[in-house]
Amino acid sequence: MNPGTQPPARLHATPSWLLTQTAAHAARLVTEGLGAVAARGYHYRLLAALHDDGPASQADLGRRSGIDRSDVVAALNELAARDLVRRAPDPDDRRRNVITLTPAGRRQLHRMEQALDHVQATLLAPLSSPERAELTRLLTVLLDHHQQPR
Repeated sequence: MNPGTQPPARLHATPSWLLTQTAAHAARLVTEGLGAVAARGYHYRLLAALHDDGPASQADLGRRSGIDRSDVVAALNELAARDLVRRAPDPDDRRRNVITLTPAGRRQLHRMEQALDHVQATLLAPLSSPERAELTRLLTVLLDHHQQPR
């Protein structure tokens, strides 16, 4: 939507429209923020998964981070080329690789987290700290509900 152009009033009363518009704005801010530290969203998700849960196979990383297997391979190739992760044959199954976070990967993850902290502050600027906590709580309730198996 063009700045200064107001949508019909009924859209402002539609949570799905508000969520979609806010999500699009958030995605743009995240892309810009991570781009400033030479990263992408998939990079963050993979490095964070390795940091939080330790070394894993490519397939496990895809499941942990919610990234399709073919996209995992491409993103890991980019990370490995920058020495942010290491691939090594799995000692229990030589057909698969185990991915490990490197010290350079930990430093890059820290830079990415700083960039994302700035993004969160920008995105949520009009909200007070309690309002931010409440928004996060409500969005978590919605997401948890819709991710439950039916």
